[in-house]
Amino acid sequence: MRLLALGRLSKSFGGLVAVQDFDIRVEEGKIVGLIGPNGAGKTTLFNLIACFYAPDSGRILFQEKSLIGMKPYQVCAWGIARTFQVTKPFVNNTVLENVMVGAFSRTRSAKEARGKALEILEMVEFSDRRDVLGQELTTADHKRLELARALATMPKVLLLDEVMAGLNPIEKVHLVDLLRKIRSQGITLVVVEHDMKAVMSLCERIVLMHRGRKLIEGTPQEVANDPQAIAAYLGEEYAAA
Repeated sequence: MRLLALGRLSKSFGGLVAVQDFDIRVEEGKIVGLIGPNGAGKTTLFNLIACFYAPDSGRILFQEKSLIGMKPYQVCAWGIARTFQVTKPFVNNTVLENVMVGAFSRTRSAKEARGKALEILEMVEFSDRRDVLGQELTTADHKRLELARALATMPKVLLLDEVMAGLNPIEKVHLVDLLRKIRSQGITLVVVEHDMKAVMSLCERIVLMHRGRKLIEGTPQEVANDPQAIAAYLGEEYAAA
C-alpha cells in the first residue's frame, strides 16, 4: 500500500532551485534509500515532507491526505518523524529524558512518557546509557539517541538524514541491523546516506537525486549498473567493484 507520495514537488530559494518536479512513491513497510551528491536537494526534500518548508508547487500525500499547509508538529502527530544530519541532544539532560521529549508528542503523562522511552531504549539497545548526560555521549551515541527520540514519537514513516555519518565500520553494521529490526516492527524508512555499501545492503529501492531532480529509481542492482548513476554520483570505481 502506498504510504507516502510526492508529485512534481518543487522548491526554490531565490535563484537557487533546490528541488524540481520531484516524484516518489514510498510503499508501506519498505526501506527506500535517497542518495546523491552534496547539494542535490536531499535534506531540502526531507524538510518539505516534514513541513519545515512549504513547497512552491506540487503535492505531498501521506496516507492519501495532503500535508501541504501543515505544521511540523502536526506532521509528527500524523506519524512522520525524522532525524537530522547534525544531532542536537539536550546536553544537560539524561538520555532517558531526551527520549521522553519525543514520547511527550503522544502523551502528557510523565509516567507514560518514561515507560515509552524505556521501551524504545531497550529496543535500540541503549538502555545501559539511560542515565548518561547528553554532553557525555560519543558521536555514535548521539546518532542512536537521535534515532531513539524519533522512534519515541511512534512514527509510521521515519526519515533518516545521514544517520550513519561519523560512525566506524563496525558501528555501521550494527546500525544496519537495528534499522532492519525497526522495519520489522512495521515502520517504513526513507534513508539519506552516502555510505553506498550500507545503502545497497539495506534498501529495497534507491532513488538517486541530482541537482534537485530524480535522476533514476530502481533496485540497488539497477542503480549500481546504470550509466547515469555512475556518471553523476557512484563513479567508475564503484561500478567496477
